[in-house]
Amino acid sequence: MIGSMMNYQLTLTSIMQHGKQINPNKEVVSITSDHDHHRCTLSDIFERSAQVANLLKSHNIEKGDRIATLAWNDFRHMELYYGISCSGAVCHTINPRLHPDQVNFIINDASDKIVFLDVMFIDLVKAVEAELTSVKRFIVLTSDVSVVEHLGEKWSTYEDDISIYSKEHDWPELNENDPCQLCYTSGTTGNPKGVQYSHRSLVLHTMAAIAPDAFSIGKNDCILPVVPMFHVNAWGIPYMAAMAGCKLVLAGSKVADPTVLSRLIQNEGVTLAAGVPTVWNLLAQHLQENDISLTGLKKLVVGGTAMPPHLYRYFQNDQNMAIIHAWGMTEMSPLGTINHIQADEMQAWDDEVLFEQKLKQGMPVYGIELKLVNDDGQEVPWDGKESGNLLVRGPWVVDKYFNRPDVENKNGWFDTGDVSVIDQYGYMKITDRSKDVIKSGGEWISSVDIENAMMSHPDVSLAAVIGIEHHKWDERPLLIIENHRGEALSHEDIVTFLTGKIAKWWMPDAIEYVEHIPMTATGKMHKLKLREKFEQYSF
Repeated sequence: MIGSMMNYQLTLTSIMQHGKQINPNKEVVSITSDHDHHRCTLSDIFERSAQVANLLKSHNIEKGDRIATLAWNDFRHMELYYGISCSGAVCHTINPRLHPDQVNFIINDASDKIVFLDVMFIDLVKAVEAELTSVKRFIVLTSDVSVVEHLGEKWSTYEDDISIYSKEHDWPELNENDPCQLCYTSGTTGNPKGVQYSHRSLVLHTMAAIAPDAFSIGKNDCILPVVPMFHVNAWGIPYMAAMAGCKLVLAGSKVADPTVLSRLIQNEGVTLAAGVPTVWNLLAQHLQENDISLTGLKKLVVGGTAMPPHLYRYFQNDQNMAIIHAWGMTEMSPLGTINHIQADEMQAWDDEVLFEQKLKQGMPVYGIELKLVNDDGQEVPWDGKESGNLLVRGPWVVDKYFNRPDVENKNGWFDTGDVSVIDQYGYMKITDRSKDVIKSGGEWISSVDIENAMMSHPDVSLAAVIGIEHHKWDERPLLIIENHRGEALSHEDIVTFLTGKIAKWWMPDAIEYVEHIPMTATGKMHKLKLREKFEQYSF
């Protein structure tokens, strides 16, 4: 016997149709290579998505075919999100910050049939074009036909191509378990791995993300996703906007420009912005230097890596914003946990104790289960003290990688590669990546905790900690500080500053200054490159 409810399929098409019918006049503001300030509505977006679907049909694109995008955040990319996925094909977003060899690998691994790309990525694609065995067409996202002159017969422009097609499309009936989006991990250890999302997983993820105890998004909100649309679907925000009916502001290639972000936030009435600490650090510097107060911006969602304490305090105290720590992964669509302080007993806590709680990655949203296990596979208690390897499962967590039958989950759980603690209230804190923890004298040292403590120093904007082989203690921490604007601090200065902030035996044995700490394509510190750089280092 089964229940007597309708067998209604959870598809992105249902989000599109809801947005078009219920929220058609909600505004989408964009910066593109050919528009300084473009305005349209959700209805405009979805009509042009139909033109995209008709274009794909004319190129004999079939259900399940992968269609690539190399594009920033703007209205055209959003049209592709819906036009590709709702036609039955798979929208494959590619990170243009990756090395050309990785872009080449990703496109061939996915067997992409068409590549849609922004003007600024033409040279990137031309460099590997001859090696792209599956691609039949390259479509540049612009109205300027001059950019494709002399590029070859496979090249054309987006506005020219879609202009001849109807704004109506007979959208197919799709199964909620059909694939719809594909995103590859950043590939810091070997080639990137593909994560292929289903319609069902993304609809459920969107419903969870807009909830009050998650991003808390409603019709009166205006969202600026600083997180790029080529990375984990901009955390699902293009779907949230259509489902909730809120205004959307898309900064194009200017997503890391604090001057542009500040202007957009002020002029467009942005109430929520989402991105990584690297960008928020640049924005904070700009606001402080120009004495700007972003009075309308109420919520700042932070993911990718933990917000340094000094940055958290600045936005919370000086800018009067609610900071929402979120954690997740490409393999999790990405939302896993979110930090909202409970209103009951926690509000009575000492200010510093409460602040430490706010810095954690938070509680799992409904749909995500967490588990900690030790190296022997035994479950670790939620006591806030004992750390373990973090495992997750849920309806929007990857089961297996695209084209990788050799990589499977462990007994129905996905191993995140993070080392964490979870307290008795269910709040999770990442203490390190499993490959980044430092084992000294048989005990673990958290590189993340040292980094966060160090970045609370007013003269340190970015700091990384890696383990260096030690003849007596196995490993000891080396502190690496990015220093391109101030005087170097001595080891004695560092020890004095960190005293009382970290355990005494965690103190870095040495300090090295670099002009720039390398970053991954998704805005995280690239520890692998640092370990390679300091491979021969000795204390």
